[in-house]
Amino acid sequence: MAASSVNRALVYGGKGALGSTVVNFFKSKGWWVCSVDLFPNEEAQVNLIVDPALSWTDQESSILTKVEETLAGEKLDAILCVAGGWAGGNAAAKALVKNSDLMCKQSVWTSVLSAGIAAKYLKEGGLLQLTGAKAALDGGTPGMLGYGLAKAAVHQLVRGLGMDGSGLPANATALAICPVTLDTPMNRKFMQDADFSSWTSLEFVASLLFDWVTGAQARPASGSLVQLITKEGKTDLVTA
Repeated sequence: MAASSVNRALVYGGKGALGSTVVNFFKSKGWWVCSVDLFPNEEAQVNLIVDPALSWTDQESSILTKVEETLAGEKLDAILCVAGGWAGGNAAAKALVKNSDLMCKQSVWTSVLSAGIAAKYLKEGGLLQLTGAKAALDGGTPGMLGYGLAKAAVHQLVRGLGMDGSGLPANATALAICPVTLDTPMNRKFMQDADFSSWTSLEFVASLLFDWVTGAQARPASGSLVQLITKEGKTDLVTA
């Protein structure tokens, strides 16, 4: 198979629970997959390791250089940013600033860096997917201020990326998935009494992203915030 005929995806946050599922799913379909994360994912063909000690601008320089060297002139069909995390805390919390800083690094830094990668290395008509949260669409998040502000920033970024003049390649789609709760091992550990049938499975998300990338399912318009609403094990998409 010629190099130019290989489908390529970059998964930002490729070692996390969702990221690992996405890497495995795309790889199982014969795709070349690059993982960008703090730790390597052994299933990915290529791993680009992020140094968390670097500033945002230094991370940008390091990652863009590594992506350029790795692609060697090729382009990406999809950039899937599934990095993120959760931390609580209201304005009186001792860890308010610490947790807000962490949330911004995990969600905002990664999303903006993914947009920068897309501007340079995404194919025309490609997909840039970022990860928001339904909670940040529903109004304030008083018990998790840092999380809410970080996810709201991602939503704003997606809205801008979906507009003319955003800097993305021609006909590219930028959108965000906005889940309620993902069915991860960590969430099950800390919320053992929850209704798991209302949680969105990681496999569903991976399959959905693949279908959007390949055209097996029509993509929402660029700039869309797509809520993943799961009830009794069935997930519906609600576009905002």
